[in-house]
Amino acid sequence: MFVGYARVSTADQNLDLQQDALLAAKCGRIFTDTASGAKAQRPGLIEALQCCRPGDTLVVWKLDRLGRSLPHLVETVRDLIAREVGFKSLQENIDTTTSGGKLIFHIFASLAEFERDIIRERTHAGLSSARARGRKGGRPKGVDEKKRKAALALKKDPGRSVKEICDILGISRNTYYKYTQSEDKLAEAPQKIQQSEDSANTNITKVMKVELCLQIENNSKFVRGKGKVRNEIEQFILKPVCYGKIG
Repeated sequence: MFVGYARVSTADQNLDLQQDALLAAKCGRIFTDTASGAKAQRPGLIEALQCCRPGDTLVVWKLDRLGRSLPHLVETVRDLIAREVGFKSLQENIDTTTSGGKLIFHIFASLAEFERDIIRERTHAGLSSARARGRKGGRPKGVDEKKRKAALALKKDPGRSVKEICDILGISRNTYYKYTQSEDKLAEAPQKIQQSEDSANTNITKVMKVELCLQIENNSKFVRGKGKVRNEIEQFILKPVCYGKIG
């Protein structure tokens, strides 16, 4: 059975020309899409590919109706061939069920591979040139040292909430906690070492330090006053506390 596929980019365009050509080619079923060829997800194309069975032939009016690019076109046709499904383009007169059509498809596949190699070579050449000029790729560092120090300094002020600190520095809550928690771990490391040494020599009273971080979030647009409540809770938590001794 011949399975037809037609596509136009916008709703202003008409599918009649393609559908008439596919009907003339004796397509038993025709699937359509109204979408840009740059989109990977096209419901009509997915249904057309799923409809094809071994021995069927997928028919399009023109090659650019099927593939977003030459590599994508070659990949799609290769998948069809692996499923024993033929492919036919009416305008280019390509039919992979014939020897001539297979030859043309192999030429297209070679061109697609050549295109990928050219892109790869240009990418490597560009990276090498950038490295020679002292440029390094990759994402920028996630920690701004100046903002980290400022966040630690503002944290020592019990009158400031987390929200105020974030607004002053222009950072998110996650970034604030990342700055402050990393510093807390560095400060606690020498204390842990000293405690281990003291424990080995003498029996001492153990002291537990508990730090509580609470983040209040409510995305409901019907809740009022949540910002004020959150600030009051944060200010209460950030007040100096007394640490009790545990025997």
